[in-house]
Amino acid sequence: MIYRAIGLMSGSSLDGLDIAYVHFHEKAGTWIFDIEHAECHAYPEAWVKKLQSATQLNALDYQLLHTEYGHYLGDQVNAFINKYQLHYQVQLIASHGHTVFHLPAKKMTAQLGNGAAVAAGTGIPVVSDLRALDVALGGQGAPIVPIGDRMLFNDYAYCLNLGGIANISYHSANTCVSFDICPANRVLNLLASTVGKPYDEGGLMASQGNVNENLLSKLNSLSFYDEPFPKSLSNDFGNDLIFPMVLREEEKLGNALRTYTEHIAFQVEKAVELIGERLATDKEQPAKLLVTGGGAYNDFLMQQIRARLSASNIELWIPDDKTIQFKEALVMALMGVLRWRQENNVLASVTGAVRDSISGALWMGQEG
Repeated sequence: MIYRAIGLMSGSSLDGLDIAYVHFHEKAGTWIFDIEHAECHAYPEAWVKKLQSATQLNALDYQLLHTEYGHYLGDQVNAFINKYQLHYQVQLIASHGHTVFHLPAKKMTAQLGNGAAVAAGTGIPVVSDLRALDVALGGQGAPIVPIGDRMLFNDYAYCLNLGGIANISYHSANTCVSFDICPANRVLNLLASTVGKPYDEGGLMASQGNVNENLLSKLNSLSFYDEPFPKSLSNDFGNDLIFPMVLREEEKLGNALRTYTEHIAFQVEKAVELIGERLATDKEQPAKLLVTGGGAYNDFLMQQIRARLSASNIELWIPDDKTIQFKEALVMALMGVLRWRQENNVLASVTGAVRDSISGALWMGQEG
């Protein structure tokens, strides 16, 4: 069976809207994929401000923004379809939306981007609200990408995504686990923005700094890192706690970037150790770890992670550019297809929910 779907992903780093048009081929339970076209549509400054300030809105204004952003998503998809001449080819759109609130302890998560507005604007069936059911079932609602790790990237024991938030998954024949590790690009990019740069290209500024051991100790001592998995992070953890903390403790940008890069690498190593302890993985056997997300282009960060994981017999693999940049949008498309097929697309072993679930609200974009 062949499915042709578009996946939409807006990450916490606010670098833009990822759009991926994917062909999925399913045969006897085996899935392969081709990312036919993919782009990141950078947010205009006005939308960056709207998304950044969404938590401060009253209920009515939040709902109005929810609808406005849904129509914005539909417009971006239509422009994408026009550019690549995909008319009448796209069978389904799966939209993650943009996470604003994420409080799984209170069984609540909220992503901007009204799925009905996307469907109305495009005339194509849309799957949205992909995290809501898992959270209602007592899960973390995150990470949700590991269903794609298991079905599309099963040659790798570990999958590490270095986006606004870093998360990791591990799967074997018997189990699949995953959890958020720490804020990553979101904090690095906020630090770079203090000197007018969108990011620290290749980690060059970080490589020229020195580690602030006192700051590093404080970062690594934050209580989240001692919590057992499954666990997940909201954007607030990086924006409102860590970023101001780094600025208070280290005035020199190079040192701040160097220290936070070391923090990410240390927490990745700790995450692998936690998985090994919980699941008794065999450290003597070599394992492959797939790295995706913008952090895969941060040469200095990759150098630090590679050095820390070498003792665990883990080899880092960096895939092609489309997979690095658009893996999350790819997996959103897969989750939409699984929802259409009425098959589980969120794993309780990953999120801690009471059961696996078929997650997502379906909006029919055309007449019956």
